[in-house]
Amino acid sequence: MISFLILWAAPLPAAETVLVFDPAQTRIEWTLGATLHTVHGTFQLRSGTIRFDAASGKASGELIVDARSGASGNGDRDAKMHNAILESARFPDIVLVPDRVEGTVPAQGSAALTVHGIFKLHGTEHELAVPVRVEMAPGQVTATATFAVPYIRWGLKNPSTFLLRVADKVDVQIHAIARIRP
Repeated sequence: MISFLILWAAPLPAAETVLVFDPAQTRIEWTLGATLHTVHGTFQLRSGTIRFDAASGKASGELIVDARSGASGNGDRDAKMHNAILESARFPDIVLVPDRVEGTVPAQGSAALTVHGIFKLHGTEHELAVPVRVEMAPGQVTATATFAVPYIRWGLKNPSTFLLRVADKVDVQIHAIARIRP
């Protein structure tokens, strides 16, 4: 879920570039497979600033997703997600803290990268590597990432019931736009 591993790219040859994510132009969508139907939902990016060194691949900063913003379009299901699974009142943030990027980022054009870092969910930290597709343009980066969150393996409750069985992972897709700040 979160997502957001999204932009750790910088135009070359700058030693360090700062990316400031626009929550209004960031879409975080999730999909959870189930026996009766597939559940689709969204989360909102609260904020995100990433520092990236193109020469070394080192990254820092964080992307913060508002766990309380999670919505699937069904009030009862969302209440269960917030109260019993995410415990979003107790753990209101889902955070990605990148530490490095693999891949070469062009000054302009597209590139495939892998962003490595720590994914903080439900009070615990997990290492994560996320494939990210970036499109570099003057002053702006557009990034798309798709990855799975093995939420049950990471200690969250399984929402399955006697009749309804759900997948043990949530698929997350993020599309984000960040402003490049020199």
